[in-house]
Amino acid sequence: MDTEREPVRVVVVDDDQLVRMALRLVIDGEPDLTVVAEAADGDAAIAVVEEQRPDVVLMDVRMPGRDGLSATRELLTRPAPPRVLMLTTFDSDDLVLGSLRAGAHGFVLKDTRPAQILDAVRTVAEGNPVLSPAATARVIAAATGPQSSHARDATREAARKQLSALTERELETARAIADGLGNPEIAERLHISVATVKAHTGNLFAKLAVENRVQIALLVRDAED
Repeated sequence: MDTEREPVRVVVVDDDQLVRMALRLVIDGEPDLTVVAEAADGDAAIAVVEEQRPDVVLMDVRMPGRDGLSATRELLTRPAPPRVLMLTTFDSDDLVLGSLRAGAHGFVLKDTRPAQILDAVRTVAEGNPVLSPAATARVIAAATGPQSSHARDATREAARKQLSALTERELETARAIADGLGNPEIAERLHISVATVKAHTGNLFAKLAVENRVQIALLVRDAED
């Protein structure tokens, strides 16, 4: 990222003070990133975001009081919302899934290496999602659960209607995303360039009105269920 630009403004939200302190130290050590505020719960997060207007919010999923899912949903309904990057462990897949459905730009695990967290912040600040194939597959698996036959039919039809707007190549790209493939793997499967994969993925975001790859994957799974 061009260091002559204004630093990416970050709000760190976590109920653990030590986690907030560690993240602040890591982020503030970078010339192109800066922590402008911290919050210990969802209500405080909404307040500081309103005050500071950050570019990115690192949002813990599980917190006392208002959790990260509820706070994320609230933030993403507001004008010019920040990019939200969820902080999670794999035992909170259900909440991460809800956040991603609401439009969060991705998630990182709390035990992720600092350099990868920094890269994730930069990536979402640029408007791109952060979802590793393995994590994507895990979250999608969390979405499968008992559903009534009527509800399953309604979900399937709604998903198929959305996907019907896609070209055949875009649909193939969507299915590859649902299989948890990254851009290089999709390019290899479809015998196209990575740049073309990125173009197809951009079209998927626009045509399906989604914000991240998990939302695409869920639509494909819903349509094929």
